[in-house]
Amino acid sequence: MAARRARGGQVRIIGGDWRGRKLPVLDAPGLRPTGDRVRETLFNWLQFRIPGARVLDLFAGSGALGFEAASRGACEVFMLERDARIANQLRENAERLGADAVRVQNRDALQWLECAKTSFDVIFLDPPFDAGLLTQVIESVRDNGIIAPAGCLYFEFDAKREPLAVEQGWRVLKRKMVGQVGFGLLEPVASAG
Repeated sequence: MAARRARGGQVRIIGGDWRGRKLPVLDAPGLRPTGDRVRETLFNWLQFRIPGARVLDLFAGSGALGFEAASRGACEVFMLERDARIANQLRENAERLGADAVRVQNRDALQWLECAKTSFDVIFLDPPFDAGLLTQVIESVRDNGIIAPAGCLYFEFDAKREPLAVEQGWRVLKRKMVGQVGFGLLEPVASAG
């Protein structure tokens, strides 16, 4: 009996060198690519931060955010994905694009955060909506110092299920709603002392 190919959809890169390219996305529970409208707004906000940036996509999923950043000139995009099948799809998509700047690791984001030793200019944080991890991971990013002093953190959440209270140590740069999706940008606040 032949193995069945996993069903799924596609994500389209909306700007940069690979504008218009479509990448396959596996059909998996909790996998929800960031929509075009949200990505367009986000990358308008980040247009001067992405070129040459070191980018971390903590819950990479479809890779929509990380590949978009690479397409727009990020010098390094590091994607973390816990599901091995999805991580393999991300690697295949990076190869399909010739995305030498993209690195994919099949790791749990929370475990990785505990031992992370490097910092990033832009961090994308879009965990599965039903996981309830957003506040915990934002705190972990702050506490572990993996965001560069002049960096920013993008967050996305289900506005009808998870109200977001911005924790101490962050300043809200932007915040918006599109349908039931809430999203925004935070920057670290330098601690006095």
